[in-house]
Amino acid sequence: MNVLGRQYSGAMRPLLAMSTRYFTPTTEHVALRENLIKLIDTELNPHCEEWEREKRFPAHKVFKILGDAGYLGISKPEEYGGMGLDISYEAMGAEAYAHLNSAGAGMGIGVQCDVATPALMNYGSEDLKERFLRPTISGDYVACLGVSEVGSGSDVASIKTTAKRDGNDWVINGGKMWTTNGAQADWMCMLANTSQGPVHKNKSLICVPMDTPGVKVHRTIDKMGMHASDTAEITLEDVRVPHDFLIGEEGKGFIYQMKQFQNERIYMAAGIVGALDRCMEATIEYCAQRKAFGQSILDNQYVHYRLAELQTELECLRALYYKCIDDHLAGHDITALASMLKLKSARLSRIVTDSCLQFWGGMGFTDDVLVSKMFRDSRLMSIGGGADEIMLDVICKFMGTSPGSRS
Repeated sequence: MNVLGRQYSGAMRPLLAMSTRYFTPTTEHVALRENLIKLIDTELNPHCEEWEREKRFPAHKVFKILGDAGYLGISKPEEYGGMGLDISYEAMGAEAYAHLNSAGAGMGIGVQCDVATPALMNYGSEDLKERFLRPTISGDYVACLGVSEVGSGSDVASIKTTAKRDGNDWVINGGKMWTTNGAQADWMCMLANTSQGPVHKNKSLICVPMDTPGVKVHRTIDKMGMHASDTAEITLEDVRVPHDFLIGEEGKGFIYQMKQFQNERIYMAAGIVGALDRCMEATIEYCAQRKAFGQSILDNQYVHYRLAELQTELECLRALYYKCIDDHLAGHDITALASMLKLKSARLSRIVTDSCLQFWGGMGFTDDVLVSKMFRDSRLMSIGGGADEIMLDVICKFMGTSPGSRS
C-alpha cells in the first residue's frame, strides 16, 4: 500500500513510526511564542470584548501593530520584511494567537499570515511581491482569500468565477463566499477559471485589489461564532485587473491552492493545540477551586479521569502536528498527513471544549467565561478550511479504499 508516497505490503503501518527526524520546539521557538503572547496580552486582549460585541476587529489597526513587531511575516523572506524563518516558527505564532480572547480576530490574523499569502510568496513575480506581499507583511494591507463560492465550498474544482483575457487585462465575473477579512481587505488572492479545460487544470490565482471597480462587498454574514471576524460575500462584475497580476503560471491555480491548504492545515492545527492547552489549563484551575458536596470538583474521580483522557488525546494530536511539520520541512508530500491532522484537530477541538464546558456547570452556559466561547467557536473547525468529510475522502484515496481508487 502506498501511503504518503511510501510503499508497504500488508496492513498500513503506524505513520508516526516512519519519521527519521522529530521536531521539538527549541528555546528560540518558545521565545517567539512567549514574546508574541506578551504583545497580545498588552496590546490586543484588552479590546477583545469590544470586538466581539461589535462583531468586527479593526484589521488595519491590529495588523499594523503586529506588522511593526514583525509577526505577520514569520516564515516570509527577509527581503520583503519577514523574519525568514521556517513553518515551525509560524506554527509557534499560531499557538500564540490562541491566547487572543477573540478567536475571530485570531482567524483573521491567520488568513493574513498563512492562508492568503503562501502562493504569492512561492510563485508570484517580484513585482507582485512588492505590490502585495511586502505591505501585507508590514500590516499596511489586509489580505483575504477568494476561493469558496455560493454552491462551491469544499468542492474547489466546481467554482464558477471566470477571468477572461482581454488584451493586457483579465476581466473577472462571479462571486466569492465565506471570505474572511473580506469587508476590510485591500486585496484578494482569488481563484478563477481562466480557460474551458479540465477542472483541475483550468484555474489560476490572481491578485485582485479590492478597490477595483466592479468589486463589491455584497454583505457581511452573521455567524454563530467567530464573532469578531468579518465574513463577507463578494461580487465581481466586469472587474479588470492587469494580466501581470496572475500568480505563477496560468492553469496552475488549483495546484497552488491545494498547496496553500497544506500550510493552512498545519497553521490551523497549531492554533487548535494552543487553544486546547489553554482550555484544559483553565478547566483544571476552575475545577480545583470550585467546591461541591464538600470537596473540589477536581477530586471527583470521573472529572480527573476524564481530564486525563483528554490530555492524552491532546498529546497525540501534538505528536501528529509535530510530525506534519517534520515531513513538510523534509520536503515530503504531506497531503494525506495534513488531511489527517486537520480531521483530528477539528474533531478533538469539539470534544475537548464540550467535555470541559460540562465541568463549568451553569457558568459554562454564559458568555462570561472563555471556555464557552471556545465551545461555540470550535464548531467551525470541522467545516472551514475543508470539511471533515473532505478530509476523510482525501485520506481514503491515499489508502485506496474509496470507490474508484481500488485496483
